[in-house]
Amino acid sequence: MRSHYCGQINASHIDQEVELCGWVHRRRDHGGVIFIDLRDREGLIQVVYDPDLAETFAMAEQVRNEFVLRIKGRVRARPEGTVNSDLPTGEVEVLGLHLEVLNKADTPPFQLEEHEKASDEIRLRYRYIDLRRPEMLARIRTRSNVTRILRDYLDTEGFLDIETPMLTKATPEGARDYLVPSRTHPGNFFALPQSPQLFKQLLMMSGVDRYYQIVRCFRDEDLRADRQPEFTQVDIETSFMNEDKLMSMMEEMIRRLFKEILDVDMENPFPQMTYEEAMRRYGSDKPDLRIPLELIDVADLMDDVEFKVFAGPAQDPNGRVVALRMPNGCKLSRKDIDGYTKFVSIYGARGLAYIKVNEIAQGREGLQSPILKFLPDSAVEGILKRTGAEDGDLIFFGADKAKVVNEAMGALRVKLGQDAGLVEEGWRPLWVIDFPMFEWDDGNKRWNSLHHPFTAPKEEHLELLESDPGACNSRAYDMVLNGVELGGGSARIYRSEIQQKVFKMLGISEQEAEEKFGFLLTALRYGCPPHGGLAFGLDRLVMLLTGATSIREVMAFPKTQSAACLLTSAPSEAGAAQLQELSLRIRKPQVEQ
Repeated sequence: MRSHYCGQINASHIDQEVELCGWVHRRRDHGGVIFIDLRDREGLIQVVYDPDLAETFAMAEQVRNEFVLRIKGRVRARPEGTVNSDLPTGEVEVLGLHLEVLNKADTPPFQLEEHEKASDEIRLRYRYIDLRRPEMLARIRTRSNVTRILRDYLDTEGFLDIETPMLTKATPEGARDYLVPSRTHPGNFFALPQSPQLFKQLLMMSGVDRYYQIVRCFRDEDLRADRQPEFTQVDIETSFMNEDKLMSMMEEMIRRLFKEILDVDMENPFPQMTYEEAMRRYGSDKPDLRIPLELIDVADLMDDVEFKVFAGPAQDPNGRVVALRMPNGCKLSRKDIDGYTKFVSIYGARGLAYIKVNEIAQGREGLQSPILKFLPDSAVEGILKRTGAEDGDLIFFGADKAKVVNEAMGALRVKLGQDAGLVEEGWRPLWVIDFPMFEWDDGNKRWNSLHHPFTAPKEEHLELLESDPGACNSRAYDMVLNGVELGGGSARIYRSEIQQKVFKMLGISEQEAEEKFGFLLTALRYGCPPHGGLAFGLDRLVMLLTGATSIREVMAFPKTQSAACLLTSAPSEAGAAQLQELSLRIRKPQVEQ
Protein backbone atom coordinates (compact mmCIF):
# COMPACT_ATOMS: atom_id res chain seq x y z
CA MET A 1 0.00 0.00 0.00
CA ARG A 2 2.98 2.34 0.43
CA SER A 3 6.20 3.02 -1.41
CA HIS A 4 7.92 4.84 1.46
CA TYR A 5 7.55 5.63 5.14
CA CYS A 6 6.61 9.26 5.86
CA GLY A 7 9.72 10.03 7.87
CA GLN A 8 12.04 8.70 5.16
CA ILE A 9 11.15 11.27 2.50
CA ASN A 10 13.97 13.76 1.83
CA ALA A 11 15.50 15.93 -0.90
CA SER A 12 16.71 12.88 -2.83
CA HIS A 13 13.06 12.06 -3.60
CA ILE A 14 12.23 15.41 -5.24
CA ASP A 15 10.11 15.00 -8.40
CA GLN A 16 9.34 11.35 -7.51
CA GLU A 17 5.80 10.10 -7.04
CA VAL A 18 5.30 8.35 -3.70
CA GLU A 19 2.56 6.44 -1.92
CA LEU A 20 2.29 6.96 1.82
CA CYS A 21 0.08 5.60 4.60
CA GLY A 22 -0.39 6.93 8.10
CA TRP A 23 -2.38 8.97 10.58
CA VAL A 24 -3.37 12.63 10.35
CA HIS A 25 -1.21 14.34 12.93
CA ARG A 26 -2.53 17.80 12.13
CA ARG A 27 -4.70 19.40 9.45
CA ARG A 28 -4.46 23.10 8.58
CA ASP A 29 -6.52 25.15 6.11
CA HIS A 30 -4.53 28.17 4.90
CA GLY A 31 -6.58 30.29 2.57
CA GLY A 32 -7.73 27.64 0.17
CA VAL A 33 -4.68 25.38 0.51
CA ILE A 34 -4.93 22.41 2.91
CA PHE A 35 -1.87 21.11 4.72
CA ILE A 36 -1.93 17.64 6.28
CA ASP A 37 0.91 16.43 8.47
CA LEU A 38 0.88 12.69 7.88
CA ARG A 39 2.52 10.57 10.55
CA ASP A 40 3.75 6.99 10.75
CA ARG A 41 6.31 5.26 12.95
CA GLU A 42 9.22 6.83 11.02
CA GLY A 43 8.11 10.46 11.35
CA LEU A 44 6.07 13.25 9.74
CA ILE A 45 5.73 14.60 6.22
CA GLN A 46 3.76 17.63 5.10
CA VAL A 47 1.22 16.91 2.35
CA VAL A 48 -0.29 19.83 0.43
CA TYR A 49 -3.67 19.78 -1.33
CA ASP A 50 -4.77 22.68 -3.54
CA PRO A 51 -8.20 23.32 -5.12
CA ASP A 52 -7.08 22.36 -8.64
CA LEU A 53 -8.06 18.76 -7.88
CA ALA A 54 -11.56 19.51 -6.68
CA GLU A 55 -12.63 16.01 -5.63
CA THR A 56 -9.42 15.25 -3.74
CA PHE A 57 -9.45 18.72 -2.18
CA ALA A 58 -13.01 18.23 -0.97
CA MET A 59 -12.00 14.95 0.66
CA ALA A 60 -9.00 16.62 2.32
CA GLU A 61 -11.39 19.18 3.83
CA GLN A 62 -13.22 16.38 5.63
CA VAL A 63 -10.27 14.66 7.33
CA ARG A 64 -9.58 15.16 11.02
CA ASN A 65 -6.87 14.23 13.50
CA GLU A 66 -6.04 10.51 13.66
CA PHE A 67 -7.90 9.62 10.44
CA VAL A 68 -6.01 6.84 8.67
CA LEU A 69 -5.06 7.88 5.14
CA ARG A 70 -3.41 6.56 2.04
CA ILE A 71 -2.06 9.26 -0.23
CA LYS A 72 -0.32 9.52 -3.55
CA GLY A 73 1.64 12.58 -4.48
CA ARG A 74 4.78 14.12 -5.90
CA VAL A 75 7.71 15.20 -3.71
CA ARG A 76 8.86 18.78 -4.13
CA ALA A 77 11.11 21.22 -2.31
CA ARG A 78 9.37 23.46 0.17
CA PRO A 79 9.04 27.10 -0.95
CA GLU A 80 11.77 29.44 0.24
CA GLY A 81 11.21 30.56 3.82
CA THR A 82 9.05 27.57 4.76
CA VAL A 83 11.77 25.00 5.45
CA ASN A 84 11.31 23.37 8.89
CA SER A 85 14.77 22.58 10.26
CA ASP A 86 13.23 20.78 13.25
CA LEU A 87 11.94 17.98 11.02
CA PRO A 88 14.11 15.44 9.16
CA THR A 89 11.61 15.86 6.30
CA GLY A 90 11.50 19.65 6.70
CA GLU A 91 13.16 20.48 3.36
CA VAL A 92 10.42 18.85 1.30
CA GLU A 93 6.70 18.37 1.05
CA VAL A 94 4.37 16.16 -0.96
CA LEU A 95 1.92 17.68 -3.43
CA GLY A 96 -1.16 15.52 -2.90
CA LEU A 97 -2.59 14.01 -6.10
CA HIS A 98 -4.84 11.37 -4.56
CA LEU A 99 -6.29 10.75 -1.13
CA GLU A 100 -8.02 7.68 0.28
CA VAL A 101 -9.55 7.58 3.77
CA LEU A 102 -8.81 4.09 5.01
CA ASN A 103 -10.57 4.71 8.31
CA LYS A 104 -12.13 7.57 10.20
CA ALA A 105 -11.40 8.23 13.87
CA ASP A 106 -13.44 9.55 16.76
CA THR A 107 -12.06 12.58 18.53
CA PRO A 108 -9.21 11.12 20.60
CA PRO A 109 -9.38 11.39 24.42
CA PHE A 110 -6.24 13.55 24.29
CA GLN A 111 -4.24 15.27 21.59
CA LEU A 112 -0.84 13.69 21.06
CA GLU A 113 0.96 17.02 21.33
CA GLU A 114 -0.86 17.78 24.59
CA HIS A 115 -0.32 14.43 26.29
CA GLU A 116 1.06 16.16 29.41
CA LYS A 117 -2.48 17.38 30.09
CA ALA A 118 -3.79 13.82 30.06
CA SER A 119 -3.73 11.83 33.30
CA ASP A 120 -1.72 8.62 33.57
CA GLU A 121 -5.03 6.78 33.85
CA ILE A 122 -6.24 8.13 30.50
CA ARG A 123 -2.91 7.44 28.80
CA LEU A 124 -2.91 3.83 30.03
CA ARG A 125 -6.57 3.25 29.22
CA TYR A 126 -5.96 4.41 25.63
CA ARG A 127 -2.40 3.13 25.43
CA TYR A 128 -2.63 2.42 21.70
CA ILE A 129 -3.12 6.15 21.15
CA ASP A 130 -0.38 7.12 23.60
CA LEU A 131 2.03 4.82 21.75
CA ARG A 132 1.45 6.77 18.53
CA ARG A 133 3.44 9.66 19.98
CA PRO A 134 6.84 9.93 18.25
CA GLU A 135 8.57 9.97 21.65
CA MET A 136 6.94 6.71 22.70
CA LEU A 137 7.58 5.03 19.35
CA ALA A 138 11.24 6.09 19.59
CA ARG A 139 11.51 4.41 22.99
CA ILE A 140 9.92 1.22 21.72
CA ARG A 141 12.32 1.26 18.77
CA THR A 142 15.27 1.77 21.14
CA ARG A 143 14.08 -1.19 23.19
CA SER A 144 14.02 -3.34 20.07
CA ASN A 145 17.53 -2.18 19.13
CA VAL A 146 18.78 -2.91 22.64
CA THR A 147 17.58 -6.51 22.55
CA ARG A 148 19.06 -6.96 19.07
CA ILE A 149 22.48 -5.69 20.18
CA LEU A 150 22.46 -7.81 23.33
CA ARG A 151 21.45 -10.92 21.40
CA ASP A 152 24.14 -10.31 18.79
CA TYR A 153 26.81 -9.96 21.47
CA LEU A 154 25.76 -13.04 23.43
CA ASP A 155 25.34 -15.14 20.29
CA THR A 156 28.86 -14.16 19.20
CA GLU A 157 30.23 -15.16 22.62
CA GLY A 158 28.77 -18.65 22.29
CA PHE A 159 25.69 -18.29 24.51
CA LEU A 160 22.62 -20.35 23.59
CA ASP A 161 19.16 -18.76 23.70
CA ILE A 162 17.04 -21.29 25.63
CA GLU A 163 13.47 -20.91 26.90
CA THR A 164 12.56 -22.04 30.41
CA PRO A 165 9.06 -22.85 31.74
CA MET A 166 6.51 -20.17 32.56
CA LEU A 167 4.48 -22.60 34.70
CA THR A 168 6.72 -23.72 37.52
CA LYS A 169 6.99 -24.25 41.27
CA ALA A 170 6.88 -21.51 43.89
CA THR A 171 10.34 -20.65 45.24
CA PRO A 172 11.44 -18.11 47.87
CA GLU A 173 12.90 -15.13 45.99
CA GLY A 174 11.87 -12.27 48.25
CA ALA A 175 8.47 -11.44 46.74
CA ARG A 176 5.06 -13.07 46.45
CA ASP A 177 4.42 -15.45 43.59
CA TYR A 178 1.59 -15.19 41.10
CA LEU A 179 -0.21 -18.52 41.40
CA VAL A 180 -1.96 -20.37 38.57
CA PRO A 181 -4.52 -23.04 39.55
CA SER A 182 -4.17 -26.42 37.85
CA ARG A 183 -7.34 -27.89 36.36
CA THR A 184 -5.82 -31.34 35.97
CA HIS A 185 -4.43 -31.37 39.53
CA PRO A 186 -7.30 -29.96 41.65
CA GLY A 187 -6.13 -28.00 44.66
CA ASN A 188 -2.61 -27.59 43.29
CA PHE A 189 -1.00 -24.52 41.77
CA PHE A 190 1.74 -23.53 39.41
CA ALA A 191 3.67 -20.32 40.05
CA LEU A 192 4.73 -17.82 37.41
CA PRO A 193 8.52 -17.47 37.66
CA GLN A 194 10.08 -14.58 39.58
CA SER A 195 13.18 -15.51 37.59
CA PRO A 196 14.47 -18.60 35.75
CA GLN A 197 17.10 -19.02 38.49
CA LEU A 198 16.82 -22.75 39.17
CA PHE A 199 16.25 -23.73 35.55
CA LYS A 200 19.33 -21.88 34.35
CA GLN A 201 21.37 -23.61 37.05
CA LEU A 202 19.97 -26.94 35.89
CA LEU A 203 20.99 -26.03 32.34
CA MET A 204 24.56 -25.61 33.56
CA MET A 205 24.33 -29.07 35.13
CA SER A 206 23.11 -30.29 31.73
CA GLY A 207 26.31 -29.20 30.00
CA VAL A 208 24.85 -26.21 28.12
CA ASP A 209 27.84 -24.16 29.36
CA ARG A 210 26.57 -20.72 28.25
CA TYR A 211 22.88 -19.76 28.37
CA TYR A 212 20.88 -16.60 27.94
CA GLN A 213 17.24 -15.67 27.64
CA ILE A 214 15.33 -12.42 27.32
CA VAL A 215 12.52 -13.52 29.57
CA ARG A 216 9.36 -12.26 31.20
CA CYS A 217 9.33 -12.51 35.02
CA PHE A 218 6.56 -11.96 37.56
CA ARG A 219 6.51 -10.63 41.12
CA ASP A 220 3.42 -9.81 43.13
CA GLU A 221 4.86 -6.91 45.09
CA ASP A 222 4.20 -3.27 45.84
CA LEU A 223 5.14 -1.14 42.85
CA ARG A 224 7.37 1.89 42.36
CA ALA A 225 8.59 3.85 39.35
CA ASP A 226 11.08 1.11 38.52
CA ARG A 227 8.88 -1.88 39.41
CA GLN A 228 6.11 -3.69 37.56
CA PRO A 229 4.33 -6.98 38.33
CA GLU A 230 5.68 -8.36 35.06
CA PHE A 231 9.04 -7.26 33.74
CA THR A 232 11.80 -8.42 31.41
CA GLN A 233 15.21 -9.78 32.34
CA VAL A 234 18.26 -10.43 30.23
CA ASP A 235 19.10 -13.68 32.01
CA ILE A 236 22.63 -15.08 31.70
CA GLU A 237 24.48 -18.10 33.13
CA THR A 238 27.87 -19.67 32.45
CA SER A 239 29.91 -22.68 33.57
CA PHE A 240 33.65 -22.91 34.30
CA MET A 241 34.04 -19.11 34.43
CA ASN A 242 35.03 -17.13 37.50
CA GLU A 243 33.31 -13.89 38.42
CA ASP A 244 36.15 -11.66 37.21
CA LYS A 245 35.94 -13.08 33.69
CA LEU A 246 32.14 -12.94 33.62
CA MET A 247 32.04 -9.37 34.94
CA SER A 248 34.60 -8.34 32.31
CA MET A 249 32.47 -9.91 29.57
CA MET A 250 29.31 -8.18 30.81
CA GLU A 251 31.14 -4.84 30.98
CA GLU A 252 32.12 -5.21 27.35
CA MET A 253 28.51 -5.98 26.43
CA ILE A 254 27.25 -2.84 28.17
CA ARG A 255 30.04 -0.70 26.69
CA ARG A 256 29.14 -1.93 23.22
CA LEU A 257 25.45 -1.27 23.86
CA PHE A 258 26.01 2.35 24.95
CA LYS A 259 28.37 2.96 22.05
CA GLU A 260 25.87 1.71 19.48
CA ILE A 261 22.77 3.32 20.99
CA LEU A 262 24.17 6.64 22.31
CA ASP A 263 27.68 6.79 20.79
CA VAL A 264 29.04 6.99 24.36
CA ASP A 265 32.41 5.56 25.41
CA MET A 266 32.04 4.05 28.86
CA GLU A 267 34.90 3.54 31.32
CA ASN A 268 37.16 0.54 30.79
CA PRO A 269 37.29 -1.22 33.16
CA PHE A 270 34.34 -0.33 35.37
CA PRO A 271 35.46 0.60 38.91
CA GLN A 272 34.66 -1.79 41.76
CA MET A 273 33.59 -1.01 45.31
CA THR A 274 32.80 -3.31 48.21
CA TYR A 275 29.34 -3.33 49.70
CA GLU A 276 30.82 -2.18 53.01
CA GLU A 277 32.45 0.87 51.42
CA ALA A 278 29.33 1.77 49.42
CA MET A 279 27.16 1.69 52.53
CA ARG A 280 29.72 3.61 54.58
CA ARG A 281 30.25 6.40 52.05
CA TYR A 282 26.84 6.62 50.40
CA GLY A 283 24.35 4.73 52.58
CA SER A 284 23.34 2.70 49.52
CA ASP A 285 24.48 -0.40 47.65
CA LYS A 286 23.62 1.36 44.39
CA PRO A 287 25.26 4.77 44.80
CA ASP A 288 24.98 7.50 42.22
CA LEU A 289 28.62 8.50 41.80
CA ARG A 290 27.67 11.63 39.87
CA ILE A 291 26.72 13.29 43.19
CA PRO A 292 29.85 14.54 45.03
CA LEU A 293 28.39 14.23 48.53
CA GLU A 294 29.38 11.57 51.07
CA LEU A 295 28.34 10.39 54.51
CA ILE A 296 31.03 10.90 57.15
CA ASP A 297 31.07 8.76 60.30
CA VAL A 298 31.23 10.86 63.48
CA ALA A 299 30.06 8.34 66.10
CA ASP A 300 33.42 8.40 67.88
CA LEU A 301 33.06 12.15 68.35
CA MET A 302 29.64 11.71 69.96
CA ASP A 303 30.42 8.84 72.29
CA ASP A 304 30.52 10.93 75.47
CA VAL A 305 28.26 13.87 74.63
CA GLU A 306 25.26 14.57 76.83
CA PHE A 307 22.97 14.75 73.80
CA LYS A 308 21.35 11.29 73.94
CA VAL A 309 20.03 11.57 70.39
CA PHE A 310 23.67 11.24 69.29
CA ALA A 311 25.21 9.42 72.23
CA GLY A 312 22.70 6.55 72.19
CA PRO A 313 23.37 5.43 68.58
CA ALA A 314 27.08 6.19 69.01
CA GLN A 315 27.29 3.69 71.88
CA ASP A 316 25.03 1.12 70.19
CA PRO A 317 26.98 -1.53 68.21
CA ASN A 318 24.08 -1.55 65.73
CA GLY A 319 23.82 2.23 65.62
CA ARG A 320 25.37 4.83 63.39
CA VAL A 321 25.97 8.60 63.53
CA VAL A 322 26.90 10.39 60.31
CA ALA A 323 27.38 13.90 59.02
CA LEU A 324 26.54 15.06 55.49
CA ARG A 325 28.10 18.33 54.34
CA MET A 326 26.02 20.40 51.92
CA PRO A 327 28.21 23.00 50.13
CA ASN A 328 26.66 26.49 50.28
CA GLY A 329 23.82 25.02 52.30
CA CYS A 330 23.52 28.04 54.59
CA LYS A 331 21.22 29.62 52.04
CA LEU A 332 18.60 26.96 52.81
CA SER A 333 15.66 28.45 54.69
CA ARG A 334 14.08 26.94 57.78
CA LYS A 335 11.19 25.92 55.54
CA ASP A 336 13.64 24.07 53.25
CA ILE A 337 15.18 22.25 56.22
CA ASP A 338 11.74 21.33 57.53
CA GLY A 339 10.97 19.87 54.11
CA TYR A 340 14.10 17.72 54.22
CA THR A 341 13.21 16.66 57.77
CA LYS A 342 9.84 15.47 56.54
CA PHE A 343 11.55 13.72 53.62
CA VAL A 344 13.87 11.61 55.81
CA SER A 345 10.92 10.67 58.04
CA ILE A 346 9.66 8.54 55.14
CA TYR A 347 12.66 6.30 55.81
CA GLY A 348 12.09 6.07 59.56
CA ALA A 349 14.32 8.95 60.69
CA ARG A 350 12.93 10.70 63.76
CA GLY A 351 14.52 14.04 63.00
CA LEU A 352 17.23 15.86 61.10
CA ALA A 353 19.78 17.81 63.13
CA TYR A 354 21.95 20.39 61.39
CA ILE A 355 24.66 23.02 61.86
CA LYS A 356 24.94 26.08 59.64
CA VAL A 357 28.58 27.10 59.15
CA ASN A 358 28.37 30.86 58.67
CA GLU A 359 31.99 31.74 59.47
CA ILE A 360 34.45 29.19 60.84
CA ALA A 361 36.95 31.85 61.98
CA GLN A 362 34.47 33.08 64.62
CA GLY A 363 34.35 29.69 66.35
CA ARG A 364 31.01 28.86 67.96
CA GLU A 365 29.80 32.39 67.24
CA GLY A 366 30.08 31.63 63.54
CA LEU A 367 27.87 28.54 63.79
CA GLN A 368 24.10 28.35 63.96
CA SER A 369 22.23 25.31 65.26
CA PRO A 370 19.74 24.29 67.97
CA ILE A 371 22.03 21.38 68.95
CA LEU A 372 25.25 23.38 69.50
CA LYS A 373 24.54 23.82 73.22
CA PHE A 374 24.67 20.03 73.64
CA LEU A 375 28.04 19.55 71.93
CA PRO A 376 31.44 20.20 73.53
CA ASP A 377 34.10 22.15 71.67
CA SER A 378 36.08 19.00 70.91
CA ALA A 379 33.09 17.41 69.14
CA VAL A 380 32.33 20.58 67.15
CA GLU A 381 35.95 21.00 66.10
CA GLY A 382 36.15 17.33 65.12
CA ILE A 383 32.99 17.56 63.01
CA LEU A 384 34.18 20.66 61.13
CA LYS A 385 37.60 19.16 60.47
CA ARG A 386 36.39 15.71 59.44
CA THR A 387 33.70 17.02 57.07
CA GLY A 388 35.99 19.63 55.54
CA ALA A 389 33.35 22.29 56.19
CA GLU A 390 33.84 25.77 54.75
CA ASP A 391 32.08 29.07 55.25
CA GLY A 392 28.53 28.93 53.92
CA ASP A 393 28.17 25.16 54.26
CA LEU A 394 25.45 23.29 56.13
CA ILE A 395 26.02 19.98 57.90
CA PHE A 396 23.13 17.54 58.33
CA PHE A 397 23.27 14.69 60.85
CA GLY A 398 21.71 11.25 60.99
CA ALA A 399 21.72 9.21 64.22
CA ASP A 400 19.80 5.96 64.71
CA LYS A 401 20.08 2.27 63.93
CA ALA A 402 22.52 1.84 61.05
CA LYS A 403 19.79 0.60 58.70
CA VAL A 404 17.62 3.69 59.31
CA VAL A 405 20.58 6.06 58.99
CA ASN A 406 21.77 4.46 55.75
CA GLU A 407 18.35 4.57 54.12
CA ALA A 408 17.41 8.07 55.30
CA MET A 409 20.75 9.80 54.81
CA GLY A 410 21.50 7.91 51.60
CA ALA A 411 18.20 9.14 50.16
CA LEU A 412 18.82 12.66 51.49
CA ARG A 413 22.23 12.70 49.80
CA VAL A 414 20.60 12.02 46.43
CA LYS A 415 17.79 14.53 46.95
CA LEU A 416 20.17 17.29 48.03
CA GLY A 417 22.36 16.62 45.02
CA GLN A 418 19.40 16.81 42.66
CA ASP A 419 17.81 19.87 44.28
CA ALA A 420 21.10 21.81 44.31
CA GLY A 421 22.05 20.88 40.76
CA LEU A 422 25.14 18.98 41.89
CA VAL A 423 24.54 15.95 39.69
CA GLU A 424 27.40 15.73 37.22
CA GLU A 425 26.86 14.98 33.55
CA GLY A 426 27.71 11.63 32.04
CA TRP A 427 27.63 7.96 32.97
CA ARG A 428 29.25 6.55 36.10
CA PRO A 429 29.18 2.73 36.10
CA LEU A 430 30.21 0.70 39.12
CA TRP A 431 30.47 -2.89 40.26
CA VAL A 432 29.44 -3.40 43.89
CA ILE A 433 31.04 -6.59 45.24
CA ASP A 434 31.58 -8.55 48.48
CA PHE A 435 27.97 -8.46 49.63
CA PRO A 436 27.09 -10.02 52.97
CA MET A 437 25.74 -13.53 52.55
CA PHE A 438 22.89 -12.93 55.02
CA GLU A 439 20.98 -10.11 56.67
CA TRP A 440 19.33 -10.38 60.07
CA ASP A 441 15.54 -10.08 60.26
CA ASP A 442 15.01 -8.58 63.69
CA GLY A 443 11.24 -9.00 63.52
CA ASN A 444 11.32 -12.73 62.82
CA LYS A 445 14.65 -13.33 64.60
CA ARG A 446 16.19 -15.17 61.67
CA TRP A 447 18.74 -14.82 58.89
CA ASN A 448 17.60 -14.08 55.33
CA SER A 449 19.57 -14.27 52.09
CA LEU A 450 20.67 -10.84 50.95
CA HIS A 451 20.41 -12.03 47.32
CA HIS A 452 18.93 -15.54 47.10
CA PRO A 453 19.69 -18.88 48.80
CA PHE A 454 21.68 -20.24 45.83
CA THR A 455 24.42 -17.59 46.06
CA ALA A 456 27.83 -19.05 46.90
CA PRO A 457 29.78 -17.84 49.94
CA LYS A 458 33.37 -16.75 49.50
CA GLU A 459 35.65 -19.78 49.79
CA GLU A 460 37.60 -18.18 52.63
CA HIS A 461 34.34 -17.57 54.53
CA LEU A 462 32.96 -21.10 54.36
CA GLU A 463 33.78 -21.76 58.01
CA LEU A 464 31.75 -18.65 58.98
CA LEU A 465 28.50 -20.09 57.60
CA GLU A 466 27.63 -21.60 60.96
CA SER A 467 29.99 -19.88 63.39
CA ASP A 468 29.44 -16.22 62.37
CA PRO A 469 26.94 -15.89 59.49
CA GLY A 470 26.82 -12.11 59.83
CA ALA A 471 30.50 -11.92 58.88
CA CYS A 472 30.16 -14.27 55.90
CA ASN A 473 30.44 -12.55 52.52
CA SER A 474 29.11 -13.92 49.25
CA ARG A 475 30.49 -14.09 45.73
CA ALA A 476 27.80 -11.70 44.53
CA TYR A 477 28.15 -8.65 42.29
CA ASP A 478 25.79 -5.90 41.13
CA MET A 479 26.28 -3.56 38.19
CA VAL A 480 25.16 -0.04 39.07
CA LEU A 481 24.83 2.93 36.74
CA ASN A 482 23.99 6.46 37.89
CA GLY A 483 22.32 5.17 41.03
CA VAL A 484 20.30 2.47 39.25
CA GLU A 485 20.95 -1.25 39.70
CA LEU A 486 21.20 -2.49 36.11
CA GLY A 487 21.73 -6.10 37.05
CA GLY A 488 23.00 -8.43 39.68
CA GLY A 489 24.32 -11.92 39.98
CA SER A 490 26.72 -14.25 41.71
CA ALA A 491 28.70 -17.43 41.60
CA ARG A 492 26.30 -20.22 42.56
CA ILE A 493 26.54 -22.97 45.12
CA TYR A 494 27.51 -26.09 43.19
CA ARG A 495 28.17 -28.52 46.06
CA SER A 496 25.23 -30.22 47.73
CA GLU A 497 26.61 -30.08 51.28
CA ILE A 498 27.11 -26.30 51.12
CA GLN A 499 23.62 -25.75 49.73
CA GLN A 500 22.18 -27.76 52.60
CA LYS A 501 24.18 -25.70 55.12
CA VAL A 502 22.81 -22.48 53.63
CA PHE A 503 19.26 -23.82 53.78
CA LYS A 504 19.85 -24.70 57.44
CA MET A 505 21.12 -21.17 58.18
CA LEU A 506 17.96 -19.76 56.62
CA GLY A 507 15.76 -21.91 58.84
CA ILE A 508 14.73 -24.22 56.00
CA SER A 509 14.38 -27.71 57.45
CA GLU A 510 15.58 -30.80 55.60
CA GLN A 511 11.96 -31.77 54.95
CA GLU A 512 11.06 -28.32 53.58
CA ALA A 513 14.23 -28.25 51.49
CA GLU A 514 13.35 -31.62 50.00
CA GLU A 515 9.78 -30.54 49.27
CA LYS A 516 10.76 -27.26 47.60
CA PHE A 517 14.21 -27.97 46.19
CA GLY A 518 14.57 -31.73 46.14
CA PHE A 519 15.11 -31.71 42.37
CA LEU A 520 17.97 -29.21 42.76
CA LEU A 521 19.65 -31.08 45.62
CA THR A 522 19.45 -34.27 43.61
CA ALA A 523 20.94 -32.58 40.54
CA LEU A 524 23.81 -31.20 42.60
CA ARG A 525 24.86 -34.78 43.38
CA TYR A 526 25.24 -35.74 39.71
CA GLY A 527 28.28 -33.76 38.69
CA CYS A 528 27.44 -30.06 38.91
CA PRO A 529 30.10 -27.74 37.43
CA PRO A 530 31.16 -24.44 39.01
CA HIS A 531 28.83 -21.86 37.51
CA GLY A 532 27.45 -18.38 37.93
CA GLY A 533 25.61 -15.66 36.13
CA LEU A 534 23.54 -12.56 36.43
CA ALA A 535 20.40 -10.90 35.14
CA PHE A 536 19.96 -7.39 33.77
CA GLY A 537 16.68 -5.52 34.10
CA LEU A 538 15.91 -4.75 30.47
CA ASP A 539 13.23 -2.21 31.36
CA ARG A 540 15.57 -0.25 33.64
CA LEU A 541 18.33 -0.39 31.06
CA VAL A 542 16.09 1.05 28.32
CA MET A 543 14.75 3.64 30.78
CA LEU A 544 18.28 4.94 31.31
CA LEU A 545 19.19 4.86 27.63
CA THR A 546 16.09 6.85 26.62
CA GLY A 547 16.07 9.27 29.55
CA ALA A 548 12.61 8.13 30.65
CA THR A 549 11.63 8.64 34.28
CA SER A 550 9.79 5.34 34.74
CA ILE A 551 9.97 1.87 33.25
CA ARG A 552 6.29 2.30 32.35
CA GLU A 553 7.44 4.73 29.68
CA VAL A 554 9.52 2.06 27.92
CA MET A 555 7.01 -0.81 28.13
CA ALA A 556 4.32 -1.15 25.49
CA PHE A 557 1.52 -2.18 27.87
CA PRO A 558 2.44 -1.57 31.52
CA LYS A 559 0.31 -1.95 34.62
CA THR A 560 -0.75 0.73 37.10
CA GLN A 561 0.59 1.20 40.62
CA SER A 562 -2.08 -1.24 41.81
CA ALA A 563 -0.98 -3.88 39.25
CA ALA A 564 -4.07 -3.37 37.06
CA CYS A 565 -4.30 -3.13 33.28
CA LEU A 566 -6.66 -0.25 32.50
CA LEU A 567 -6.60 -1.08 28.80
CA THR A 568 -8.10 -4.57 29.17
CA SER A 569 -9.69 -4.14 32.64
CA ALA A 570 -7.53 -6.93 34.05
CA PRO A 571 -7.58 -8.57 36.54
CA SER A 572 -11.23 -9.52 36.27
CA GLU A 573 -13.55 -12.01 37.93
CA ALA A 574 -13.81 -15.55 36.63
CA GLY A 575 -17.16 -17.13 35.84
CA ALA A 576 -18.75 -19.71 38.09
CA ALA A 577 -18.27 -22.51 35.56
CA GLN A 578 -14.58 -21.78 35.21
CA LEU A 579 -14.09 -21.66 38.97
CA GLN A 580 -15.89 -24.97 39.35
CA GLU A 581 -13.70 -26.52 36.66
CA LEU A 582 -10.62 -25.37 38.58
CA SER A 583 -12.03 -26.60 41.92
CA LEU A 584 -11.91 -23.06 43.31
CA ARG A 585 -14.26 -21.06 45.50
CA ILE A 586 -13.86 -17.32 46.06
CA ARG A 587 -14.02 -15.93 49.59
CA LYS A 588 -13.73 -12.17 49.51
CA PRO A 589 -12.48 -10.40 52.65
CA GLN A 590 -15.27 -8.91 54.70
CA VAL A 591 -15.44 -5.14 54.73
CA GLU A 592 -15.97 -3.61 58.16
CA GLN A 593 -19.07 -1.46 58.35
